[in-house]
Amino acid sequence: MTLVRADGQQVATSIAESVLAGPGLGEFHSWFTSMASVSFMDATVIPLTALDGWAGDFDTGNISHHTGKFFSVEGVAVDIPDGPVTTWTQPIINQPEIGILGILVKRFNGVLHFLMQAKVEPGNANGLQLSPTVQATRSNYTQVHKGKAVPYLDYFRDTAQHHVITDVRQSEQGSWFYQKRNRNMVVEVAEDVAVLDGFMWLTLGQIHRLLAVDDLVNMDARTVLACLPFHGSALVSALAPSDDSFRSALVRSCGPEAGSVHGQNEVLRWITDVRSRARVYTSMIPLKDVKHWHNTDGTLSHDSGRFFDLIAVKVEARGREVQQWTQPMIRPSSTGVVAFLVARIGGVLHVLVHALVQPGCMDVAELAPTVQCAPENYADLARPLFLDEVLKSSEVRFDVTLSEEGGRFYQARNRYMIVEVEAGPEHEHPDFRWMTVNQITELLQHSHYVNVEARSLLACLHSLSGPGVTA
Repeated sequence: MTLVRADGQQVATSIAESVLAGPGLGEFHSWFTSMASVSFMDATVIPLTALDGWAGDFDTGNISHHTGKFFSVEGVAVDIPDGPVTTWTQPIINQPEIGILGILVKRFNGVLHFLMQAKVEPGNANGLQLSPTVQATRSNYTQVHKGKAVPYLDYFRDTAQHHVITDVRQSEQGSWFYQKRNRNMVVEVAEDVAVLDGFMWLTLGQIHRLLAVDDLVNMDARTVLACLPFHGSALVSALAPSDDSFRSALVRSCGPEAGSVHGQNEVLRWITDVRSRARVYTSMIPLKDVKHWHNTDGTLSHDSGRFFDLIAVKVEARGREVQQWTQPMIRPSSTGVVAFLVARIGGVLHVLVHALVQPGCMDVAELAPTVQCAPENYADLARPLFLDEVLKSSEVRFDVTLSEEGGRFYQARNRYMIVEVEAGPEHEHPDFRWMTVNQITELLQHSHYVNVEARSLLACLHSLSGPGVTA
């Protein structure tokens, strides 16, 4: 059966209809509870010297897998003359291969449903989380680990007979990964799809309600959802804002007709200017040469006790392609804060984005949330701009703690917040700009403009566009 290609307006309408189709979640919670009873993963912290199948290079100290695949842990030297900290070295994950993060969608009774997976990861704070249909590195899906084949992968590797809604390479955490990218895809199919154990069809409205639950929708699902073409006049019309509510201002922000403080060409020039004037110099160095880091009992930590540790874990799993393995992981020292300040300007919701320089970025800087930090890391530094405004505000529209990628990071969690303010001169800064949701979404059709934390938070902001989630 050949799928009839839909144009942009039809896709936008379909997305809006899926947002509005939010049946009860009783069936989901029963399914998810049953999956938790059969999906087991135990990750025990072990010394780095106890890694099996991984080796530290004698000359460099770098840690890599014996196959040369998956990833390696190396050192990076960073020089940012104009930054709050001008020079430092640190461990960083180097994973040059491109993975696939993909969600399969299909219409049931005319409504788009998303095939989501209940998946355990060794770094998850609570074990099982809701994941994309496919979440796999190249080493995983080429079965370097000798494990089972990745289900549904062929839908994303051969899309000729399907409708590709989204397909774009996006970055991952620029503080912990060196130039890491994954292919974010949403593919619509028309034919029947067998639903395997551990998978379930959900509407976008249902997923949006689940985003309000701590540690439930994982990072990989959030970044793919953010890359949906969640904009356009058809979407605005279908979601039908008709009053002066926060939701109406948000929906108007998704449309191209909405007025914006800065035109899109001006935004692009600003990003180019930030990338051109920022002096950022990074070079890969041997892991053994990182300074102010020490190895205690097989864990590599910063001398201050802040930032993160490099640890190793031994994993025993059920419900995964491989049942047992060891690996290095990054363990952050504290829970971070990831927040958007938003303001209604001319009746249209605007988001204050930050052109943030990070050592692992492909092109110097990407658009980040207004605030993206672990506050405890700034005990000896000036507080990040707008952090106190976020934490002290009474106009909090969204507030939930969500996990970061559980395959490389151990119990990494951030408090995701959306805080409404009155736009004022205090928000004017060369590295910040007010943008509409439509403008951000347009940039997401291209690579390396919007960072992973901002994409996660944008998915959370989208969740407030439907009537089922209260802002």
